[in-house]
Amino acid sequence: MTTTLPPVVSRNPADPGDIVVQVAARGAFGAADAVERARAARPGWQRGGAAARSAALGAIATAIEAAADELATLAVREVGKPLAEARAEVARTVAIWRYYAQSPYEPAGAVHEPAAGAGLLLTRRRPHGVAALVTPWNFPFAIPSWKAAPALAAGNTVVLKPAPEATACAQRLADLVQQVLPERVFTVVPGGAAEGAAVVSAADVVSFTGSTAAGQAVVGAATARGIPVQAEMGGLNAAIVLPDADIGQAAAHLAAAIAGYAGQKCTATSRVIAVGAAAAPLREALGEALRALPSGDPADAATVCGPLISEQARRRVTEAWSGLSVVAGGTVPDLPGWYAAPTLAEKVPADHRLLREEVFGPVAVLLTADDLAEAVRIANFGPYGLVTSVHTADLDAALYGLDELDTGMIRINAPSTGVDFHLPFGGTKSSGHGPREQGRAALEFYTAGRTYTLSPGKAM
Repeated sequence: MTTTLPPVVSRNPADPGDIVVQVAARGAFGAADAVERARAARPGWQRGGAAARSAALGAIATAIEAAADELATLAVREVGKPLAEARAEVARTVAIWRYYAQSPYEPAGAVHEPAAGAGLLLTRRRPHGVAALVTPWNFPFAIPSWKAAPALAAGNTVVLKPAPEATACAQRLADLVQQVLPERVFTVVPGGAAEGAAVVSAADVVSFTGSTAAGQAVVGAATARGIPVQAEMGGLNAAIVLPDADIGQAAAHLAAAIAGYAGQKCTATSRVIAVGAAAAPLREALGEALRALPSGDPADAATVCGPLISEQARRRVTEAWSGLSVVAGGTVPDLPGWYAAPTLAEKVPADHRLLREEVFGPVAVLLTADDLAEAVRIANFGPYGLVTSVHTADLDAALYGLDELDTGMIRINAPSTGVDFHLPFGGTKSSGHGPREQGRAALEFYTAGRTYTLSPGKAM
């Protein structure tokens, strides 16, 4: 008996009646078959050499750059990303491929002298095989690229399982990549949890970005198989504002980090901790900044806060702020898409979900602390540890924050959002598992170290 799988459907979150794409799901068997086909293609891709891999990644960057306007428009339509952010993401994606295009020429190991006698000792890094990439919808071009580019540069082949909400973006990215690469070196598998589980169960190395629950399941499955796995998961990021900070600048940074792209970033600010005398002026300035933030149609170049990705996502946000005292927002705009106003809540009970869970929307909680040490304790509380921003004019305070904060990334006088792709990215506690991604850390993750001993065949 043949079971027909439901199709993968992606809708425009600013206009839910607009179906962006509807495609057949591959199913678990189809996903596993894609991995096996990628495995068969890997030896040829690796043996092509550094020059071929470098040229291919550079050509991909050029192809993406040539299609930049089209890709930005698609991201606006499919995932509701405001146009300015969509354009920035595409530019970042081009830069990622160009950055990793140089890496095939990097040294892959070292030569060492033996402790005694003749011969050579070599260390060398080699690709794992097939890399399974399970990616979210919120950065539909950049996240698949910062995973795929280093994996391909190192000689792996790639099978990408994107979030259903970003299917059209993933397919268009694949079109551009596959025009350059040999057949089956880069494959997209549309679908949901079944397809994701299948690629994880068949691949040789796994990189995941998404929710904490799904990430923990991926880590468990990969670890049981004994294969390398990295998982970037949730965040409940804090911003600490000291009295000596430029309050106006801090408020502008925080408003963008709370409500930019409707707060749908793992690096978004969810908790604002005002220290001492900063509390009153920051409350006023941040409330004003959030109310003034351009919200609405993501196709408008001025928009900062567009729609949430789905009706369920908006419901989760509105339920989270229900019944709370708010400084700004707490309303649902009268628009056809899945919108929610940028919101700042205060006087929130210590056990409230906004202080324990990642809601993934344009909402943050205003908290207070008597001094920096208390602020750091508040920031460190909870299950996540991705990124913290500290706003101050005091170098000593900044250095204290750098030393005492329990997060993978710390940004001084800058929004919590906006990290550099050539540096390691990742968090502590439930925010991340395994090695960091991006930068050179990614090249190490997608390769395995080997040690070779070369001894002479006869006595010297």
